[in-house]
Amino acid sequence: MALIDDLFRLLAGSFGGLPSLVVIAIPFIIGLIIGILIKKVIKVGIIVAIIALVAAYLGFINLGSVVQEAKNLVLTYGPTATTYVALFFGIVPLSIGLVIGIIVGFLFG
Repeated sequence: MALIDDLFRLLAGSFGGLPSLVVIAIPFIIGLIIGILIKKVIKVGIIVAIIALVAAYLGFINLGSVVQEAKNLVLTYGPTATTYVALFFGIVPLSIGLVIGIIVGFLFG
């Protein structure tokens, strides 16, 4: 019981004037937002892929040109996106709250 009492005492404290529950909730909320965004991006990506496959089947577009344009986009914007992702994960602490928030946001977002 002493362990549970210590845990409740920690949660009732504060970090720099902010209640500890607020500090704990921030990574969870950020994880929820990231999970929802990932789910929406995957949905849009699947829809675009289906449209591209149907258009290629009907002869409206050539998939070779689409692949070349995708490579150009990755070469142009890939390093910048990687830098921003590294900065984000350098700022936001990787905690179990962030991971749980991403999972919950992805599943229920």
